[in-house]
Amino acid sequence: MKKLILTASLVLLPINTLLAASYTVDPSHTYVSFAINHLGFSTMRGKFDRQSGSLDYDPGSKKASVTIEIDAASIDTGHDKRDQHLSSPDFLNAVEHPTITFRSTKTGWSGGNLASVTGDLTILGVSKPVTLKVHSINCGQHPFNKKQVCGFDASGSIKRSDFGVNYGLPAIGEVLDLQIELEAVKN
Repeated sequence: MKKLILTASLVLLPINTLLAASYTVDPSHTYVSFAINHLGFSTMRGKFDRQSGSLDYDPGSKKASVTIEIDAASIDTGHDKRDQHLSSPDFLNAVEHPTITFRSTKTGWSGGNLASVTGDLTILGVSKPVTLKVHSINCGQHPFNKKQVCGFDASGSIKRSDFGVNYGLPAIGEVLDLQIELEAVKN
């Protein structure tokens, strides 16, 4: 009888409950990028080549958290000289502040779906709250390696001067658009 009750309970569990887990960010399937106005002429885009982090996700109880650590010196805009300048004290000062971090503090849900993640973004040692809109979060078994994986896409905007990144204002845009697309593997 106990086996029957246990089996019935497992069958009746919502699928979201089965997805509750901790995940480690897979850097080879994660893309942190940005876009900013360049001198009023165009939009300059770039990305960071090295990042790590974690994702905890429990849609059954509407709990989630994400931490992303970005290597500031790994900035890549496709132009070496510009990347060196962006790593310099004029912008990211990657020698003194080698890591940019985002640590979530709160989540917003729409029905059973994760809709937003608010957290502390730290650049140049300055932490400010930032809210990212979650465009999608999908979890399941990876079709090739059979591991449990969650994919997470989110975006938001910041004012770079809020973090002390003032070089070139106002000619180089004040508002920086962020995009985080990550995959994380279940621990």
